[in-house]
Amino acid sequence: MAESSHDDQQDEQSENQSSKDIEGAANQPNMHNKRLGRLGEDVAARYLVSRGYEIIARNWTCQAGEADIIARDDDILVFAEVKTRSSTEKGFPSEAVDSKKRGKYLKIAELFAGRYDVEDLQVRFDVMSLVVTDNAHATIRHYINAFGAESL
Repeated sequence: MAESSHDDQQDEQSENQSSKDIEGAANQPNMHNKRLGRLGEDVAARYLVSRGYEIIARNWTCQAGEADIIARDDDILVFAEVKTRSSTEKGFPSEAVDSKKRGKYLKIAELFAGRYDVEDLQVRFDVMSLVVTDNAHATIRHYINAFGAESL
């Protein structure tokens, strides 16, 4: 996976941006996975917007599955899978994006492209890995162009 070249800046800025939202979650050690995932998606979307991305859709569903975030970065259509965990005890969140999940995203992108006029845009697949820490912050790793789209 290609990791963003400015992770240190991203992590620091993301922690400051998301402190309020994460504060309540970090104080609940047994937070439900769906709530943690939703929180991660909210933080990831705000993070992308702060970097100049335009959010096109969130939780876009089709028969192939669901894309967490679809965004536009200049002339690139970005499909972002967001993985959030409260610790790294079971590994980093990005490790959960396996070949099955990548294949699903390829199908989702094909269906999205078939429904909307995106012919002039390149397609990219990113992974956003968030770890919520005990001190009401999240560390974000944004893997840009994490996997390919050979068939698009």
